[in-house]
Amino acid sequence: MTQSASQWLDRIRSLPLERPVRIMNVCGGHERSISMAGLRKALPAGIELIPGPGCPVCICPEEDLFEAIQLALNEDIILVAFGDMLRVPVNVKKCAARSLEQAKAQGADIRPLASPTEAVKIARENPSTPVVFFAAGFETTSAPVAAMLVEGVPDNLFILLSGRLTWPAVAMLLESGEAGFDALVAPGHVATVMGPEEWKFAVDRHHIPTAIAGFTTQSLLAALYSVIRQLIDKRHFLDNCYPELVRNGGNPSARGHLQKAFHIRDATWRGIGIIPDSGYVLRNAYKQHDARRHFPDYADDARKRAGEMPPGCDCAKVVLGKIYPNECRLYGQACKPRNPIGPCMVSDEGACRIWWANGMRESALESKDGINT
Repeated sequence: MTQSASQWLDRIRSLPLERPVRIMNVCGGHERSISMAGLRKALPAGIELIPGPGCPVCICPEEDLFEAIQLALNEDIILVAFGDMLRVPVNVKKCAARSLEQAKAQGADIRPLASPTEAVKIARENPSTPVVFFAAGFETTSAPVAAMLVEGVPDNLFILLSGRLTWPAVAMLLESGEAGFDALVAPGHVATVMGPEEWKFAVDRHHIPTAIAGFTTQSLLAALYSVIRQLIDKRHFLDNCYPELVRNGGNPSARGHLQKAFHIRDATWRGIGIIPDSGYVLRNAYKQHDARRHFPDYADDARKRAGEMPPGCDCAKVVLGKIYPNECRLYGQACKPRNPIGPCMVSDEGACRIWWANGMRESALESKDGINT
């Protein structure tokens, strides 16, 4: 019989914790579910949940955003992007457009979309105008982009690709020797596409208890129980707590499309720097749809640097689980959802935006309360 949330909580509370346990939840969707359910307050005091690098909007390189803005402003094109990307700020002078939303206000034809199929539709409706799809995201959004390309797109549709893989960021943290967590809750939606096997490295190489979780309170609590029990028993393994959708090998069709359309290379993560083997790049078979080949004048190598968050913004530390959202120096002060300074306050998967939406309105620098959200 399926356990209820209250039953999982009772099981967690009955575990004999001998020391505090720090668990990283990688996914922005997990962080949203945890915060909405108030799990941090419901769990025993010795269990600490740390938001991880699971927000694609937050880590999209500043130079890619800048390139998209300049393309939209200076070329006679239609630029389309997933809705969250429109409000992400870049570092420019006050008089310049610092987001796609501001570029749109200055006259650029920029349109939000929710699905790659909308990009195809817009291109077909405007056959004489180049349509540039600024495609940022992790595996779950990169797979539909790949499928779109494999199935065929109009000649006037170009891809400005900024896709990333999730697991390399966690691998980088673990290999640094300063990960700051004892166990891992891995993202269910990524595992649905790519398979749970991608996360075995955490157990096999780093001896970190790991569980795949879905997005219900029950699935999350089951995963938390699993990794805590693994720590107590000193028996570490990869546990699938989302068997409804996660299968060994993932989704063969989605993985096949990703492999056919993209290859993988080292890539920049905003505020973090280059992470090996973490970025998707269009294969040569699709080079005629590569926006960077068709519009080569807008890539600015001078913007490729590790510290490109706005002054005072600690989003990079939030993304890496080094601090909690409300420990950022700008949180609740200069940076709020209506006027975001950093990318973590923009997206519904950004930890700062999630904490704010769920009632954490004070900076920890004032309240001295870093985690009770």
